[in-house]
Amino acid sequence: MTDAPPRCSLRVLLVDDESDLYLACAEVLRCAGHEVHTARDREQAVQVMTSVTIDVVLTEIRLAKREALSLLRMVRRRWPATIVVLVHGNLRKPIDGDDIALRIERLAVQVSIQRQLCKARLDLARLKASEQIVGRSDVMCRMMDRLNAIAARDASVLLLGEIGTGKDLVARTLHDRSPRRGKPFVAVNCAAFPDRLLETELFGDERSALAGAGARRSGRFAAANGGTLLLEEVGDMSTALQGKLLRVLETRAIEPRGTNVSIGVDVRVISTTNRDPAQMVAAGLFRADLYHRLSFLSLDLPPLREREGDLPLLAQYFLNRFHRRGSAPIRLSPAAWRALSAFGFPGNVRQLGHAIEHAIIMARDAEIEPRHLPAEITAKPGAIAIAPTSPTLHVAKPEVETHQAGSAILFRNEGRATSF
Repeated sequence: MTDAPPRCSLRVLLVDDESDLYLACAEVLRCAGHEVHTARDREQAVQVMTSVTIDVVLTEIRLAKREALSLLRMVRRRWPATIVVLVHGNLRKPIDGDDIALRIERLAVQVSIQRQLCKARLDLARLKASEQIVGRSDVMCRMMDRLNAIAARDASVLLLGEIGTGKDLVARTLHDRSPRRGKPFVAVNCAAFPDRLLETELFGDERSALAGAGARRSGRFAAANGGTLLLEEVGDMSTALQGKLLRVLETRAIEPRGTNVSIGVDVRVISTTNRDPAQMVAAGLFRADLYHRLSFLSLDLPPLREREGDLPLLAQYFLNRFHRRGSAPIRLSPAAWRALSAFGFPGNVRQLGHAIEHAIIMARDAEIEPRHLPAEITAKPGAIAIAPTSPTLHVAKPEVETHQAGSAILFRNEGRATSF
């Protein structure tokens, strides 16, 4: 996946009563593309933060300790999304601007992730209640344009896509946006039935009624009359049954098993397959005439790995969907988000949904960490190793606390600095 940005530009506020001390640090941060502001004390810091949205406040704990802690508490209270970095340095050594810049770069990745997930929450909130397909990537926008054009027609449609790309959801959306909306929408999985049973499921069976053994089976075509019939995995149907299906599509009439009487049906057929139908035709597994009939209009559903920018939107959608009513909103930690972003999701959107649901159950209403995700995501052979991004702090005083928002990060400028 490519949805985790490497970094972003930050607005950094340097607070120190000796401006020359941070001069080198400020220059290094500016060269790295960050916007740098300075303040001599708490009061000036408040003035800056009132007029500019600051991502990171950087100050050395040698700045009157009480004032530094007061600044920390004030920022956490008024600007909880701002990260406060307290540098605990050896006063005989100048602050290592390059070292701080490297750490700010690491924070930039975390802030970028939070911005992306926040944008996803806002984008998701703007979706209309009637919109079921979640996606804003270019490839999904093109697919939706084609879907809207196809929905207005009444011809057969073939949906192509890998497992888990949402073919059933797209089929339902085609029906809901067609002139047949409000009429029956019936689905049958062709791979779930043996050939003889599938014929009965599709076309019905009169034999039981004629023999007095019970009510007749009307079949899915009859049930969908006036509406839409979805044939999932139509490629798994035998070639013999494919011939009978082709006849129904051409004559718009069915013959239930056990009778020669034709019954007219008005059904739009939408078919799906996760296999390449052209290859199946070449291998003699799929009738060419049926393929051309079903694919008069076709729609390719992109795999999740090609939907750049959609991963955070989908992740937030599933967080909302599987959120336990009455509990606090659940969020992904930056480390969990990196794990999701690094994974290829061969099972596509369906696999992502299962992963989020699994994580919510394992996290027990707490923030989702990598350990809550399915093992296939965090321990898959060849997967990108995910380093924890939560700060590991060596805190000298109990007054310094850490939080997800408005966190305080303390590191020593003595060659033993902790990473964050």
